[in-house]
Amino acid sequence: MEKAKKLGIPEIDSFICGLERDLDAVRNAIKYEYSNGLAEGSINKLKVIKRVMYGRSSFETLRIKTLRLEKMRLLN
Repeated sequence: MEKAKKLGIPEIDSFICGLERDLDAVRNAIKYEYSNGLAEGSINKLKVIKRVMYGRSSFETLRIKTLRLEKMRLLN
């Protein structure tokens, strides 16, 4: 990271800054083999559906749609 900082490339500097802000998470990602990626993916998908449906339907419709999508995903 120190060598990368010395390059003076703004994009790399920004990336290194992000790594330094959450260095514990970076170390844990290297150290441990498990991940919460599946949970994060499901949460992200739910948020996208919520954004698309905002103001168009009720919470119950959102719930049903999400459950149906997950059921279809499991069947494939």
